[in-house]
Amino acid sequence: MHKRFFVTAVILGFSTIGMAQSTLVLTNPLGMERSDELIVCSRKVLEQKLGKIAAGKFIILKSKANRPMVAQFDDLNGDGNWDEVAFLYSFKPKEKAVINIAMSDRLATIKAVVRAHVRLRKKNADESFGPAVMEETMPVQNPGTDFSKQPLPNYLTEGPAWENDKVAFRQYLDVRNGRDIFGKRVTHMVMDSVGVVVEPSYHDLHDWGMDVLHVGKSLGAGAIAMQVKINGKDSLVRLGGAAITKTVYTQISDGPVRAIFRMQYDWNVNGKKVQVTDETSIWGGQYFYQSKITLKGAPAGAKLVEGIAKFNENISKHFEAGNAAVLYSHGKQSENKDELGMAIMVNRKGFAGFGAAPDTAAEIMNTYLVKQSIMNQPLVYRFYAGWIYSDSRFADITYFEQFLRKEGSKLSAPITIF
Repeated sequence: MHKRFFVTAVILGFSTIGMAQSTLVLTNPLGMERSDELIVCSRKVLEQKLGKIAAGKFIILKSKANRPMVAQFDDLNGDGNWDEVAFLYSFKPKEKAVINIAMSDRLATIKAVVRAHVRLRKKNADESFGPAVMEETMPVQNPGTDFSKQPLPNYLTEGPAWENDKVAFRQYLDVRNGRDIFGKRVTHMVMDSVGVVVEPSYHDLHDWGMDVLHVGKSLGAGAIAMQVKINGKDSLVRLGGAAITKTVYTQISDGPVRAIFRMQYDWNVNGKKVQVTDETSIWGGQYFYQSKITLKGAPAGAKLVEGIAKFNENISKHFEAGNAAVLYSHGKQSENKDELGMAIMVNRKGFAGFGAAPDTAAEIMNTYLVKQSIMNQPLVYRFYAGWIYSDSRFADITYFEQFLRKEGSKLSAPITIF
């Protein structure tokens, strides 16, 4: 396993006398407020402003009020040097924000408010869970946990979990390869403590929240599949089960601004070898995670499919607006039988339709579907979860749709950086 290098910091006002300085101009083109927008600047873009950034150098960012900003330096390719700087900024309608940037020999770190986190923790022989692992190859055909035989799973919460200050998710690192939702009632990070002991169960409502989604044989909270022709008939094939010959998890970045992990699969689709890379990220202040999918070797005409579990009482609707295509469901569909809204948002470029899986006698069941054309890669989608205990306004389906339409507007009009 190769080592990765990460730098996350709160930048303080070190002197930058004699160092290169410049500005970033961020523009909100919409006449609406935009809270906690993720701003990502590559090293290349910053070098266009400041000149060559040598190894070991960092960037100080200050707002127009000359206040230091929380920033995160991420090494995405594992070469020991940061590749991107990420930070959050809240915009007023039509705001043009000027961020002062300067090169620095060093940075100061203090304990920042962590607003995003990802981890995968393995169980020890004594039934405790070890520290987060940076990389893990799943045991081949790892079965789902049989809780009648073992009180705790081999991985904490059965696989990687990621969260921000609004919502949390997990993925089953086993043959099911499903995705699930942990509704949150608190803003601090909780996924390092949830599930470390048998009781209390995370399926029950607690001060921090609970596991709110029943997954079963559905695609749960945005798990993926492929629609392919088998014997001339459109068929839905799960990314999981015996068709997966290798699964590798890699932690890329872990807060305080954003968290990123990567899943890589070797997948046998109707006799054809397909390689899948899923890079999933989450950042502070949002009710979604974002996945970026790339595929090599997919059958001609195949479509990538993402799903929303369809259980209990719910209404499903969809719409297209601007550059966004959105499928959502809403109703008393949580495990607590209270209001939960879920949605998948994709870019209309490459969007290939909505659908639904059968409710009986199928490999994938009880699922609302969104389809994307594989010819346009990478394929990006966002999965939203709005639970009544996270925000009481999510009890209203009209509010949930209005919320999603605003999110679609943001997708259609990204923040510009100059």
